Amino acid sequence: MIECVAALFPPRAWRSQDVPRLRIAILIPAHNEAVGIGATLETLLGQLTRIDQLVVVADNCTDETAAVARDMGVTTIERFDETRRGKGYALDFGMDFLATHPPDVVVIVDADCLVAPGVVEQISRLAIACNRPVQATYLLTQPAQPSPKAAVSTLAFTVKNLVRPLGLAQLGLPCPLTGAGMAFPWEVIRKVPLASGNIVEDMNLGLDLALAGYPPTFCYEARVTSALPQQARAAKSQRTRWEHGHLQTILTQVPRLLKAAVQKRQFDLFAIALDLLIPPLSLLVMLWAIAMAIMLVATYLGISYTPAVVLGSAGVMILVAIVSAWAKHCRADIPAKVLLTIPLYIVWKIPLYFSFLRKPQTKWVRTERDGTNSSES
Repeated sequence: MIECVAALFPPRAWRSQDVPRLRIAILIPAHNEAVGIGATLETLLGQLTRIDQLVVVADNCTDETAAVARDMGVTTIERFDETRRGKGYALDFGMDFLATHPPDVVVIVDADCLVAPGVVEQISRLAIACNRPVQATYLLTQPAQPSPKAAVSTLAFTVKNLVRPLGLAQLGLPCPLTGAGMAFPWEVIRKVPLASGNIVEDMNLGLDLALAGYPPTFCYEARVTSALPQQARAAKSQRTRWEHGHLQTILTQVPRLLKAAVQKRQFDLFAIALDLLIPPLSLLVMLWAIAMAIMLVATYLGISYTPAVVLGSAGVMILVAIVSAWAKHCRADIPAKVLLTIPLYIVWKIPLYFSFLRKPQTKWVRTERDGTNSSES
């Protein structure tokens, strides 16, 4: 609630003109993205100067991704390794390629994203100014006539990727890395390993950098968008990877962050751990509802009513957080009546969380794109 309320205030403006524009390299990891990578490259080519680089890493591709990129005049390198699969390995391969003539800043963009004009320069200047990683606002766009489930999913994604990072920035705290639209000073990104098959590699990269002394910062004005998957199987696959990865990261990284926060006496690391501890929004609401039901039964049986009062107050805080986030950032695109379908959305997510208890997803799986029939992992 604190993060969402802080995001209601006007964001702090940052003047990038005072920072020199240095040499930028844009790195795009791509696995079978021939259908959509052309649109992504078009949004980036106009943002480059003659001293910049744009490099596509065609990673284990079985389609025409590399050919499409080369036809557009983009430097393209190919990687084939059937055992070491995932975005982290592709980024590591691309960084080794750039190391022969290292840039000042590396910008990482996913192959299915559209980057707004001026974003590359904006986040690159900020990265140089603060000598830290920078995360742009990365959002999902809805289809023309979204289903209630798609609308609620978009709301949850907006809370996670825009509202909460903005609130953290307003409080002067670091933000998580959420994916496409990330800028790193070259010397900073080279301080942590990238080669891994982690299913939420961006989130873990941000934590590794924070522990190394370079916590990411948020750039609200810079916008990067990607289409919300419309195919049910693709949406489920994407959500499973994100949320299973988030829960696994809570279990493995929060103790590490808390220990480092105490040893180094850094409140930033403690704040990152607290933010990471917040489960996915639908799971948070579901856990609250279960706990509230138990406490109401306990109160009825004559046990102390204090836990029910505390949980009731927590429920009000969750409601304030969700409604304020919607009112400030989503009201124009998501009708108020959609909020009434949130319980149905949570019910849809229940099997996802049970599958985490039975067999959590641990391998990287590419989200199937709309307009394709592939489901490579």
